[in-house]
Amino acid sequence: MSYRPSFRLKTPPAMAWLGTLLALMAMTFAVPTQAFAQAPTEPVVLDRVVAVVNNHAILASDLDDEIRLSVLDPGRGGLGNLTRKKALDQLIARSLIQQQIREEDMQASDPPPAEVDARLAEIRKQLPACVRQNCASDAGWNAFLAAHGLTPERVRTYLRYRVEILRFIEERFRQGIHIPPQDIETYYHDTLAPQYTKGEAVPPLDQVSTRIQEILLQQQVNILFDGWLQNLRKQGEIEVLDPALETPESQSSPQGGADLGAQDGKGKGSQ
Repeated sequence: MSYRPSFRLKTPPAMAWLGTLLALMAMTFAVPTQAFAQAPTEPVVLDRVVAVVNNHAILASDLDDEIRLSVLDPGRGGLGNLTRKKALDQLIARSLIQQQIREEDMQASDPPPAEVDARLAEIRKQLPACVRQNCASDAGWNAFLAAHGLTPERVRTYLRYRVEILRFIEERFRQGIHIPPQDIETYYHDTLAPQYTKGEAVPPLDQVSTRIQEILLQQQVNILFDGWLQNLRKQGEIEVLDPALETPESQSSPQGGADLGAQDGKGKGSQ
């Protein structure tokens, strides 16, 4: 009977630690692999392009932003909520105008901060929706912004763009327009005076002539501006990618295209 001594192969300490490390690494990578296997394969759409204006993309989020900001537009009083189609039309027009401003390098149209501050103060004190919520106070203004999903920074950017466009329109179209005195008198007798009821005092011509001249000037500016914007649309490359937003309005000057520039007064004498 032969005797074979028994022995065990001892693993060196370094090899033991290596085996433990490899096991831990395998466990570490096993968890994300399982998680990825269970993750949905459908892509999540965070935003999408709805239109392209001369290689400038307009996003769906831009439409949402424009609709939220419409609460700051005093010209929308009584017009109801801004639709997505109309919002896109405004964004197309604004994009065309801003591209033209950059192309002409009109540095003079850049509004100073003081002018933007003045416009902001005017909105907080005079905008009907703001007056009802006491926006003149910081607490009321912050509550108003929160209610409409806006931030102070976004509002300032929006107002700066509007002031920039207004200054551009004034500089480009208002210069050289002359309103003859007879046109002021005709407007006074044919348009202003008939708006007053019998027994109601009509202000004398010398008291309202300046305001009438401003109205007639603005009407001429609007005509020139609308024609110019029409040409920009025809010459530019505008592609609406969302069929639900493609309307004849998106291919022509928007109604109230001068919304971006008009300063028409309200009340008697502004028609």
